[in-house]
Amino acid sequence: MALTLGTTGMDRDTEADIVAAFKIANAETGHRWTLVQGDEADYVIVDMDSLYGPMSWLRLHGLGRKVIALTSADRQQTDYRLPHPASASDLAVLLSEIATDAGQQTPIETPPPREPQPPAKPEPAPAPIVEPEPQPEPEPPAVPEPEPEPEPAPPAARPLRQWLVSGGLRQRVRLQRDGAPTLLVDPLAGVWHGPAALKPLAPCFAGEWLESDFAFPDAAAWDADAAPLGPAQPLARLQWLGGLLSGDAADGRYLLKKWPQTEREYPKHFRIATVMMKGPASVAEIAEASGVAHEDVAGFVNAHLATGHAEAVAAEPSAPNEPPPKPAGLFGRMRGR
Repeated sequence: MALTLGTTGMDRDTEADIVAAFKIANAETGHRWTLVQGDEADYVIVDMDSLYGPMSWLRLHGLGRKVIALTSADRQQTDYRLPHPASASDLAVLLSEIATDAGQQTPIETPPPREPQPPAKPEPAPAPIVEPEPQPEPEPPAVPEPEPEPEPAPPAARPLRQWLVSGGLRQRVRLQRDGAPTLLVDPLAGVWHGPAALKPLAPCFAGEWLESDFAFPDAAAWDADAAPLGPAQPLARLQWLGGLLSGDAADGRYLLKKWPQTEREYPKHFRIATVMMKGPASVAEIAEASGVAHEDVAGFVNAHLATGHAEAVAAEPSAPNEPPPKPAGLFGRMRGR
């Protein structure tokens, strides 16, 4: 029985790359797979690095589907992981692994029967064994005493936006800071629980955090705290806010790779995005074209650099100055006077 594979939670370009890689990988693994619609498949590939990938994972997990995380992160709380960007070789290895787990192993050919061999010649009688004289046992070598382990380095304090990047947090945490609401962050699932509005969370991104500043609730405490905070939201929203409030310098030329999901709390961002979609530009050029303050444009750029929606573009080399052409002929020289 063929296994079925689907895709969801990704843009068209990423889905086209997955389909192309699947055709090659499926041929290499014996055409044991069929590509179907996402919700109808036994195994579904979800782009966990996209804005809506974690929400797709939660929905498919509730439907009992096996989820394959397409992600550049090292760890995910899914059944399987496919490195992002995906290649046909990586997908072939993953499809073979899943088929093995599902019990569809390639049958192993039985070797042909061996031809009968002539009877072996009788072995000569063994020589009598001479017992050696007992020797004194050597003294065991002295075991050196283990060196004392070095003292662990003190924990480093970091801004919250650095804790939220891949690998910054390794388990579910609860964080609370004066003047800000409680947040629950699940870095493995790529989601968080908290208020829908982002501006009240600004105090969380001020200053730095130590690992000891976070609380680590167990499963029961997590469920009890998450219920009144509402449904899970993509972790990319918090990463976006961290970039917006970072205050980092934006001195290059930048381009939006695709239209972002703008926040209602920041209505000027629509004008900034419209200008940036036209082509690479500096912060000063974007501010002038959009009529938005320089610091607001810099925050917008940093926010979308943090989520991967924007990228820096290298400046094109300027053409060398060429001397003006010399006038040709008598009339040319006369006109050149």
